[in-house]
Amino acid sequence: TRLPHALPTAVPRPPASPTGAMNILLLGSDSRGATTTVGSTAESDQRSDTMMLVHIDADRRNVYVMSIMRDLWVPIPGNGTAKINAALAWGGTPLTVQTVEQLLQVRIDHVAILDFAGLKDITNAIGGVDVDSPVAFTTVKSPHYTFVKGMNHLDGDQALAFARERYAFPTADYQRVADQQALLLGFATTLIHRSVLTDPAAMLAFARAAGSAVSVDSSFDLPSMLALAASLRVSGTSGIHTFTLPTGGTGTSADGQSIVNVDPTALARVRTALATDTLAQFAPGP
Repeated sequence: TRLPHALPTAVPRPPASPTGAMNILLLGSDSRGATTTVGSTAESDQRSDTMMLVHIDADRRNVYVMSIMRDLWVPIPGNGTAKINAALAWGGTPLTVQTVEQLLQVRIDHVAILDFAGLKDITNAIGGVDVDSPVAFTTVKSPHYTFVKGMNHLDGDQALAFARERYAFPTADYQRVADQQALLLGFATTLIHRSVLTDPAAMLAFARAAGSAVSVDSSFDLPSMLALAASLRVSGTSGIHTFTLPTGGTGTSADGQSIVNVDPTALARVRTALATDTLAQFAPGP
């Protein structure tokens, strides 16, 4: 699905990266709102339960996936201070992009929204996904799925449950974003190791499932995607690095909401790293 008004147009925005790096905002939708409204500025009941900044460095040899906690308490343009995931409900993807750009002081080149329900179809289309779970846990809500610490082979229903669980952890969303990062790496590993990308039939099945579950801004058209793919020099999954935007821990807002606080010092370092294409300092080593 193409979102014709996915990016902000009537507000000042950061300039494109002078290094040639690319930033893609990846949102995981909880599907409470219609997909036709997420690119508009109208209010909806849809919130971004998952938010990741995908930073592709200038030489195209490394991809950094930075999770942003959904309850991060930040200024949302025109709406005061609130949890960052409220931006999607209040102003669609344009306000979400504007909020993230203001937070990180970096231009978002493209935006992509993954429908969580479609995650099941994508997983099943490639015959399941192998995920290295950071911890062992059993989902709280029925049906109860149990995952071991280490490698797990997940079908579509299990993958969705793995990505959404937070009640099973004492650290709640902090562990959930770590699990979501593991799932993303699992997809990359599975696609590469099973040669899905070089098997026309498997690739077609994956593309069909992904195409029905993902919405992108209208400028991220097929030629743009192919050009980006052709430019990549990533050496397998070793060139894909995941981490979470450092925070100042949890707290309570003035109106009683449970929130995640911004760490101003760490945020300043992330801003500089994005501007200078030096995010490697935040990604964990091998």
